[in-house]
Amino acid sequence: MKLSKALLFILIPLSLSGCGYSFNGYSFDGASIDYNLTKTLSVVNYINDSGGGPPNMGQTFTEGLKDYFQRRTKLELVQNKGDLQFDGVITNYTVRPQAISSSGNNNQADGTGLMRLTIGVQVNFTNTKKEEDNFQRVFSWYEDYDPEVETLNSVEGELVEAIFEQIYFDIFQASVAQW
Repeated sequence: MKLSKALLFILIPLSLSGCGYSFNGYSFDGASIDYNLTKTLSVVNYINDSGGGPPNMGQTFTEGLKDYFQRRTKLELVQNKGDLQFDGVITNYTVRPQAISSSGNNNQADGTGLMRLTIGVQVNFTNTKKEEDNFQRVFSWYEDYDPEVETLNSVEGELVEAIFEQIYFDIFQASVAQW
């Protein structure tokens, strides 16, 4: 009987940790939110002001950021004026060569061996319950691809998704995890 009680004390906290359970405002996913004080989240539609990228990139970023926070917190998503508020614009979408690939032939020009897609997002964060946490900054990330193997059109969706996932993580850390 003592062994089964001991197992209960071990298994219950472990099972709750998978649900994003929080203890004293700190959750197992890294968020430090006082849910007694902070209850709502709002994300204004991000606009793609970079001059590049897929046509729906602003909407993709907005919906992804909402989803990222909903999966990791207990905050209720509201249309506007949330306790935590996010807005901003996609400011940068650039594709640049990173490495040269030698053709090995004196009669043929060298090519690009590696290309880098970089995306930057200006984020304005307002915490109406704790104003000292407010910030305005650019989050940026990149992914590389090999143009000899794949075209930008064939990998753009995957690259944008991977870049956005890292930016969501960075925004989450800066706003509610404060690492």
